Amino acid sequence: MSSFRPVVVVGAGPVGLSAALALRALGRPVTVLESGAQDRPRPGSRAIFVHGATLEVLDRSCPGVGAELAAHGLVWQTKRTFYAGREVYARTYPVPASTTLPHFTSLPQVETERLLLQAGKAAGVEFAWNEQVSGVTVDDDGVTLTTATGTTWQASYVIAADGSRSAVRRALGIPLEGSRSDGWYIVVDVEEDAADPLPVERVFHYGHPGVGGRNVLLVPFAGGWRVDLQLHDGDDPADFSDGEGLRDWLRAVLPPVYAERVGWASTYQFLQVVAADFTDPRSRVLLTGEAAHLFAPFGARGMNSGVPDADAAATAVHLALSTVVPERAAAAVRDFAISRRRAAVYNCDAAGTALTHLRPDAGERARLDAAAAGSADDPKLGHWLDIAPYGPRDAPPGSTIYKY
Repeated sequence: MSSFRPVVVVGAGPVGLSAALALRALGRPVTVLESGAQDRPRPGSRAIFVHGATLEVLDRSCPGVGAELAAHGLVWQTKRTFYAGREVYARTYPVPASTTLPHFTSLPQVETERLLLQAGKAAGVEFAWNEQVSGVTVDDDGVTLTTATGTTWQASYVIAADGSRSAVRRALGIPLEGSRSDGWYIVVDVEEDAADPLPVERVFHYGHPGVGGRNVLLVPFAGGWRVDLQLHDGDDPADFSDGEGLRDWLRAVLPPVYAERVGWASTYQFLQVVAADFTDPRSRVLLTGEAAHLFAPFGARGMNSGVPDADAAATAVHLALSTVVPERAAAAVRDFAISRRRAAVYNCDAAGTALTHLRPDAGERARLDAAAAGSADDPKLGHWLDIAPYGPRDAPPGSTIYKY
C-alpha cells in the first residue's frame, strides 16, 4: 500500500508536533508518522523547562497554545545558589502580568506533548500511529518512506523529528559529530508532598555537604521536583540510582518524605553532538531536534532549540513547495540546514561551557572558590556563580528570529 502526502513529519514528540502546527499555520496539509501508539508510555518528566522564546514560537503557529502551556506549568519566582552549604546568591522576581507569556514554564514533557497533540488535532493534522520507519529513499522528485507495517509513504518533503536514534538520519547515512562527556549524573523525579509542599524555588548547590560535596540541582515543575546529582569521578552510578543508595542521598537534599515519592530515576552521561548536515544531498529531508543534535541539558537547550528547528523547517518546506523552480526550492532547504546547524553548534558549545564549569579543572576550581569567598562583598560574583552552570544566554550568531 502506498500513500502520497506533500509533507510528512516523522515523530510525534514536541518537535514533530511543533513542525506540524507550523505547517498548518502556513496552510499546508501535513501527516505525522509516529513509531509508537498514541497512548504509548512516556517515562519521566524529561524536558520540563519551556523557555519564553519557545512559547512565543509555538504561539505564532497556534495562537493561545503558549498561554495554555504556561497555565498547565509552573513558574518559580525565586532562585538560590549555595556553595559548600552557604548561600551565595538569591533573587526573587516579580510575578509576571497575567496578560503576557511568562519567561518560562516548567511542566512534564508528557503534558507538553498532550497539549500540542490536542492543538494539532484541532488544526487538522493527520496522524498515523505505530508506523516505525524502516527505510528511506530520496530522489529528485521526493522521498519514499517504508514502515515496519509494510506501508509506503511518498512525500515531496520529510521533516525528521524522530529523536536521538533517528531512523531517518541513520538511513540517510548522516553522522553525528562530537563527543561524550566525562562523568555520570543521576536524574530523579519526585512527586510533590501536597500536604506540606516545598517553597517553589530553583536551588543549585555547588558541593552539597550532605552528599559528599557533589553538585545538586533542584527544579520544581507542575506536580513535582526534578533532582539532579552530579557524581564524582570514580563513583559507581548503581550505588546512587536505586534502592537505599538513592533514598539515602535524597534524604540529604530534601525532606525525608520525598525519598519515598520517587517516580522515576535514570543515570546518564551527556552527548555533545551535531549532525554533519541537516539535510540530504537532494534537499528533500530536513533534520530537526534530537535527530539533528544532542546537548548536555544545562540551559535547557534541547527541546528549546528543537522547536525553532521545527518552525524553520516548516517555513523552508512551505517556500520550497511554493516555487516551481527546483533550484529555489533546494536553496530554501539548504538555507534552513545552514542556519539551524549554525545554531546547533552554538548551543552545543554553550552547553559545553556549562559542562566545563561544572566539572572544573584546578584553575576553574580556584576561580569558583574565590568567587564564593568574595560573594558576600560583591554581588556580581554571586550572580556569576548562579548563572554560569547554564552557559551563555545570547542568541546564536546571525539569528534574528530565534533565541535558541
